[in-house]
Amino acid sequence: MGTSRLALYNDALLLAGERALSSLSETVETRRVMDLIWNDGGVNACLEEGQWQFAMRSVQVDYDTAITPSFGYARAFSKPSDWIMTSGLCADEYFRSPVTRYVDEAGYWYADVDTIYVRYVSNNASFGGNLGSWPQTFVEFAAAHFAAKFIWKSSNDDTKRKMFDNPDNPLHSIRGRALQKAKSKCAMSGPARFFAQGNWTRSRMSGGNRRDGGGTANLIG
Repeated sequence: MGTSRLALYNDALLLAGERALSSLSETVETRRVMDLIWNDGGVNACLEEGQWQFAMRSVQVDYDTAITPSFGYARAFSKPSDWIMTSGLCADEYFRSPVTRYVDEAGYWYADVDTIYVRYVSNNASFGGNLGSWPQTFVEFAAAHFAAKFIWKSSNDDTKRKMFDNPDNPLHSIRGRALQKAKSKCAMSGPARFFAQGNWTRSRMSGGNRRDGGGTANLIG
């Protein structure tokens, strides 16, 4: 589990049919191209693709006292510098009361409350930016993403390019299949979800301690 920058480069190069690097300082064209992909937001592009549990961070954000909106929502909240994508924005620290009336504009959230609690995908070095904590399926997806970028930069063969990344049919590409696998694994690793109780179920459970254990013997009708 987990990877490193050099290991990520080499996984991607091997997918692309290229020789692995011995170090990040090796003076070859393949390393230069990989550096370009990395420096052009390669990791952030991967993190933007899903609600990754390993990259999720929760913070309290108070409104920015230096900003007074001229109209609309009364409060402005600065986005954290490590923000990649919002997962939840709530009025309480337990994330039970979603803020449904807000806008997201130019590095700020705007709302009519004084404090918000935000859960988001983070590229912080302790969250999504920590390559050592990446699940294996995400490592494989990131390698496929870097390989696809490498092929699009180094090859003019359209068939080969689409084999790695096919915008028209993503699941017919190496990157698309790796992304689907990583998302499926991430969904499985999340907390259990329970169906909301209907009125009949709630009425059966109300009224203090039940002595029938929910059995059918005492049902009427």
